[in-house]
Amino acid sequence: MTSLALPVPAVAGSLESYISTVNRFPILTRERETELARRFGRDEDLGAARELVVSHLRVVVAIARGYLGYGLPHADLIQEGNIGLMKAVKRFDPERGVRLVSFAVHWIRAEIHEFILRNWRIVKIATTKAQRKLFFNLRSLKQNLGTLGADEVEAVAKKLGVKAEEVVEMETRLGGRDIALEPMGDGEDESFAPIAYLRAEDAEPSRLLEQEETARLHANGLEHALEVLDPRSRRIIEARWLNEFKEATLHDLAAEFGVSAERIRQIEAKAMARMKNVITAAA
Repeated sequence: MTSLALPVPAVAGSLESYISTVNRFPILTRERETELARRFGRDEDLGAARELVVSHLRVVVAIARGYLGYGLPHADLIQEGNIGLMKAVKRFDPERGVRLVSFAVHWIRAEIHEFILRNWRIVKIATTKAQRKLFFNLRSLKQNLGTLGADEVEAVAKKLGVKAEEVVEMETRLGGRDIALEPMGDGEDESFAPIAYLRAEDAEPSRLLEQEETARLHANGLEHALEVLDPRSRRIIEARWLNEFKEATLHDLAAEFGVSAERIRQIEAKAMARMKNVITAAA
């Protein structure tokens, strides 16, 4: 089980109403948090786990707000972040002396990052680990709001281990959007603003996401996930997502298999969901 099956408030209907609701949940003291975490770890008390989750939903809202620049719905970002929060609660060890809010930041952001990578088509140019790191870090590494100068391009390329040409291309593609890589903190509870979280350098979220993704793919193997697909589904996934030089369009594959483009889209979505389940189950 990768997340907790808990009856938490649903991000549906009025987003303002949801945010108002989660902001009314009380903030836990360290003592109460430790007690609940021990009860969940020792007795699998789902009531304790639920209290841990709902008391931190406001954190997810704050973090998700920082990714609105990617053009994805705030509600969807919150929903994905909530999954990360539940994963964090499942893995949280209160005996390590770290508050849940600090531990959960990585898991929340990791789920949001994966959601963005799945849904923002511009990211499909980021086919390597270094390019994905560039995607998530370029804006935060820029020294001004204008175009990067030649020296800055070289510095960013060296820092992230990519070619200078890739930095220029990525900046050009991102230049049309005002992307907030960090939560802005407008109107949110300052005690839960992400800027307030203390974490070690080796726990930086994008670095941990990269390490987690690498370890998962190495341990379970993308090939293993592909093996569960029928030949047609595998061909569609490989042509659409794993062709580094030219991805096939829905219409290309529709012509190849003699079906509609919508049918190809349905097969692709079903295959992606099945692959995700295989990889997640093995994680």
